[in-house]
Amino acid sequence: MGKKSKKQGRQQPGATPATVAAADAGVEFTTHSYAHDPSAAGYGEEAAEALGVAPERVFKTLVAEVDGALTVAIVPVSASLDLKALASAVGGKRAAMADPAAAERTTGYVRGGISPLGQRKKLPTVLDASASDHPTVCVSAGRRGLEIELSWADLAALTDALVAPVAR
Repeated sequence: MGKKSKKQGRQQPGATPATVAAADAGVEFTTHSYAHDPSAAGYGEEAAEALGVAPERVFKTLVAEVDGALTVAIVPVSASLDLKALASAVGGKRAAMADPAAAERTTGYVRGGISPLGQRKKLPTVLDASASDHPTVCVSAGRRGLEIELSWADLAALTDALVAPVAR
């Protein structure tokens, strides 16, 4: 992975708020792009296959509502979000998937390209504990067809994420 400086991150063609956030923080990361197929069944699975990365290392960013508050969950594309575990992790009672329009409006990203990094409004975030099984993980870099690879610890630090088992 190449370390990107703040200046390089902002000047890089195709920079997104996610890549700018990583560059501004001075963390090491690599971006991976691929041709997004609009007919793909799942964005995360498509990314894993296109990049030749195990699905357990590619994480999807989901926005849920826990007791009325939007909350981000970052889970492997090979798993599902356990809403009960998410609610419990953040001290809530009930969780449900957020309205897609509310998720897009709040994060500043479109569905299928929501990144946990560089969101318009910082939301409480939970990173599935399985991320720590891998030296690096991939998450959306802020648009369909673009992933950012970074250490799970940097991802947790940049998002102020609680690390807890929220995938099943």
